[in-house]
Amino acid sequence: MTLGGAWIVMRKEVVDNLRDRRTLAAALFYPLLGPVLLVLLLTVIGRSFSDRAESALELPLIGAEHAPNLVRFLTQQGAEILPAPPDPEAAVKAGDVDLVLVIPASFTEQFRAGEPASLQLISDESRQSATISIRRARQLLDAYSGQVSALRLLARGISPVVVQPLSIEDLSVATPQSQAAGFMNMTGYFLIYSIFIGGMYLAIDTTAGERERKSLEPLLLSPLPRRELVLGKLGATLVFTLVAVVETLLAFGIVLNRIPLEDYLGIRFGLSGAAILRVFLIVLPILPLASALQIIIASFTRSFKEAQNYLSMLPLVPALPGLFLAFLPVKPSLWAMLIPTFGQQLLINQVMRDEPIASAHLVVSAGTTLVAAVLLIGLAVRLYERETLVFGR
Repeated sequence: MTLGGAWIVMRKEVVDNLRDRRTLAAALFYPLLGPVLLVLLLTVIGRSFSDRAESALELPLIGAEHAPNLVRFLTQQGAEILPAPPDPEAAVKAGDVDLVLVIPASFTEQFRAGEPASLQLISDESRQSATISIRRARQLLDAYSGQVSALRLLARGISPVVVQPLSIEDLSVATPQSQAAGFMNMTGYFLIYSIFIGGMYLAIDTTAGERERKSLEPLLLSPLPRRELVLGKLGATLVFTLVAVVETLLAFGIVLNRIPLEDYLGIRFGLSGAAILRVFLIVLPILPLASALQIIIASFTRSFKEAQNYLSMLPLVPALPGLFLAFLPVKPSLWAMLIPTFGQQLLINQVMRDEPIASAHLVVSAGTTLVAAVLLIGLAVRLYERETLVFGR
């Protein structure tokens, strides 16, 4: 079988769509959205957390006269004691203050009697912006409680070590790369999304677009075999998809290696050239699958707008597992590699964590995805062999 006809069709579609600004925007601009959005997200979150962690803890307080020693301790630890609002619970709910510490009148009597002295820490833990302030306030109160407990034991001639039966030493095996991977789990989501968006407009234009322009019927009447026609359109779509993938990976490499995100998050990010190449090879089998699926779906539609509506939602389906992996990590296993796009996203996360990848996982993931791609290409050829394709059904 010669593929000269397929090459001619592919070259023609590529050249024609290079003149189309919409196709160029999809292939060159949209893939950059993922890296840019991820960097903006990490920068904004990191700067917010960094500013709150480094600034003095603002602690609105009620009943300071009932615990002068506690107030003095908090002040010595850098907390800024502020007058509490008239309605502390309403102020916390509205977000006017992060938290309010209430020292009841019974605190003094309970404290002198050696009983657990009651405190109230009014906070809204559902408000993400208050998380750091709440944690810092609890740490200061725990530190004061521990200090008072030690002094009480010493006053009774008991060493504080007696009530500390365990001495825990933390030995973290996390590497800087694996720590950063917690923030980078969404990389697979953006990468899969760019695969299904890069060649989308070309796939639409070469199917529903040609039908709408009345140029599909003459093309089907040409002596060119239908399989070569499909392969030519598929090849053109693959070219733009490949450009989107390469652009996305290069963008991730540039922003993660050049922008000092560790200044905001305290974790060093990095993506080596070898890691970029490994990710590229992992996602490579998805390219023909995505292109064939787009051509099939667009072939069933009757207009460019209808195809655009369907295909614009398509990237969300294979990309969503990557978004869930950012919050619900799944351990790579052989069964997961049988699911196209999902197995690749698991492998991408391993690359981001600088973990070794099992050869069996890589082979199974690539093999099942390529088999699915071949089946979809065969289905596309069958569709183009039907004369009803001209009418979009």
